[in-house]
Amino acid sequence: MKDMIKWDLSQLVDDSGADPIIAALDRMVADAGKFRERYQGKITALDAPGVLAFLEERDSLFVRHEGPIMFCQLMYSADSTDPVAKRLNDAVRKAGTRAGQEMAFSDIELGQLLKKVPALADDPMLKEYGHYLERVRARVPHLLSETEERLIMAKDQNGVDAWSQLQQDWLSTRTFRMTVDGEEKDLAYGEVISFYSDPDREKRRSANSIVYTKLGQDDILWSSAVRSICADHLHMCEWRKYQNPIDPSLLDNDVEAGAVDALMRVMRSNAGTYRRYLRLKAKLLGLDVLGNWDLQAPLPDAPDRRYDWAASRETVTRAYNAFDPQFAQWVGEMYDRDHLDAEPRKGKASGAFCSYWYSGKSAYILQSFNGRRSDVYTQAHELGHAIHAYLASRAQKLSNFSAGSCIAETGSIFGELLLTDQLLKEATSEEEQLAVLDTVWDEFGMAAFQVSARFHFEQSMYDAIKGGKVLDGETVAALWTKARDDVYGDAVQWLPEMKWEWTMKMHYYIPNYRFYNYPYVFAQLFVFALYRLYQEQGKAFVPKMKALLSAGSSRSPAQLAEDQGFDITTEEFWQKGIDQAEAFLERMEELAGKGGRK
Repeated sequence: MKDMIKWDLSQLVDDSGADPIIAALDRMVADAGKFRERYQGKITALDAPGVLAFLEERDSLFVRHEGPIMFCQLMYSADSTDPVAKRLNDAVRKAGTRAGQEMAFSDIELGQLLKKVPALADDPMLKEYGHYLERVRARVPHLLSETEERLIMAKDQNGVDAWSQLQQDWLSTRTFRMTVDGEEKDLAYGEVISFYSDPDREKRRSANSIVYTKLGQDDILWSSAVRSICADHLHMCEWRKYQNPIDPSLLDNDVEAGAVDALMRVMRSNAGTYRRYLRLKAKLLGLDVLGNWDLQAPLPDAPDRRYDWAASRETVTRAYNAFDPQFAQWVGEMYDRDHLDAEPRKGKASGAFCSYWYSGKSAYILQSFNGRRSDVYTQAHELGHAIHAYLASRAQKLSNFSAGSCIAETGSIFGELLLTDQLLKEATSEEEQLAVLDTVWDEFGMAAFQVSARFHFEQSMYDAIKGGKVLDGETVAALWTKARDDVYGDAVQWLPEMKWEWTMKMHYYIPNYRFYNYPYVFAQLFVFALYRLYQEQGKAFVPKMKALLSAGSSRSPAQLAEDQGFDITTEEFWQKGIDQAEAFLERMEELAGKGGRK
């Protein structure tokens, strides 16, 4: 078995040479032009059979060209310093814009048809696409003319898209000089952040300070990028007649504002639960108060367990197999087919992600693996995304495949909880159990509570722009620290340079996808509530989970929750997720009270 896997992208294309791939991208643009010639000006006259043929042909066009697009994007994510990757990334961005311009008419005309004949969405022949058509109809009031839509795509290529790429490129190519065991080293971002969870407190503090001090030195770049992206979004909301900057995200994620409002009220009212955990962790570390550099610290009595690649694979696979053997089979396939890239290196995109490969009924995963328990959790998380892709791609046509972000995180977070079950079962001491539960709360606290702060922070940037403020680096930093402190209170002491924490969060820079953060909070509480059902129902819950993940975007989050007996518009539902997290915390407190650990 390999010590460390790099992914094999050659499976995505017939020929992995740069010239053949660029030629394939040119064919994609040509095919989009032919599709335009065949359908432009005719969609508003289609009947149900005609709409079905149109949708299936459009899906087929994308599936046919999916591989070369993914190849270019993933190659660049793996190493943005590689000259061939740079060339292909530039080619796919240009080709994507050109193809998008050719296809711009299709949603506009389909929306016009549904506005004229709304009953089409309920036609039995189009039953499989019913929810998709409802969503298209909901966008009709916000669509512009075809000429305007094409101009926006051209504008974005060298506007918000370029700002986003600059943020990614800048971060992936930075190196950070750090003294490690008496030796000065230049570390890539993916390497230096591994010290955030090092047992040595001074190393943790140093790593945090070095990273954010250096990022703060480039605050002009970061603030210019985020200011431009936010201002662009407000202009687009005005042109598209959205009342609030969050409205496009609500449509993208297929959720109602009331559900998000209820969710955020529950997060605010339960901030004390998070602070309770943070104070417990401080006591376990022998501290009066946590420093921000202690947030990912391992507990002092915990075994310093390190995982090689083989051990990580075996642990994650066992966790999924305990839930369902088919899940474990697909996980094994991801490893066996080299669909994971785990080596930390300069030029590699920060963080981790899973990219769905619809036509291959599979996925590709990127992470930087450093052998810590948190890396194993990341692996389980991303493989949960892959399982979601395996199920939905087999059950849905492309138009119904990609779930909105609120549901897209379901399989991944559930996978983390399955890993928790496995690690608790394998633990050989109470100290190890406590360490596992601490990892769960570290992740939950960040993904639910800190990310809720990001939601309020992003909203505050739009409010500031509307109020006439200029978002320079210090202004953005002040907005971030206020939102952060509303969650953490006095439970954490922050290094001054942590005011620049917002600079490296890619979610603020993703073009044309604002308010990326609340879906993570949504998913955390939603999945923790599902996990409670699993604990109650056992194997009877497995087919329910498979059905949920197989649904793709064919049903809304509210409908999927209703299938489980939940109402996401109520605070009572969201509290169920908090209650499950609190159950983990109570177990931690029980373990911490044994053996004199006070």
